[in-house]
Amino acid sequence: MTRGLAVALTAIAGGLVALQAPINSRLGKAVGTLQGASVSFLIGLIALTLLAATVGGGFGRLGHVRHLPLVYLVGGLLGAVYVSTVLVTVRTLGAGPVTAATITGQLAMALVVDQLGILGVARHPITAAKLIGVVLLGVGTLLIVRD
Repeated sequence: MTRGLAVALTAIAGGLVALQAPINSRLGKAVGTLQGASVSFLIGLIALTLLAATVGGGFGRLGHVRHLPLVYLVGGLLGAVYVSTVLVTVRTLGAGPVTAATITGQLAMALVVDQLGILGVARHPITAAKLIGVVLLGVGTLLIVRD
């Protein structure tokens, strides 16, 4: 996959994440916060299970999961924290501010992961330009969040 295609696909997925918060918020209002998050994940689980079974090669290698360190198994838990949080905060902040805050938090944490080379990621040192980028993104988030 080329870098350009990777950026385009990631940007599209990011756009879909911006839709996720208000969609899940409405679901949560209808059925309850944690119940709405549960329904959201259940639908995602069904979709991924069908994809894995039909085009992803099945589940033959699933047994390898028991050999992984526990830290690599908490991705779904982290997703549940995110979905449950934005399901509620989008009601107060709106979709734009929630998305801006999400991106700011993601980038700040990603720079720490890159700097430390943790979780199987190659080390990429934090530079002055990267720090300035995060600060500017933080300022942009503050401008978007404030009324």
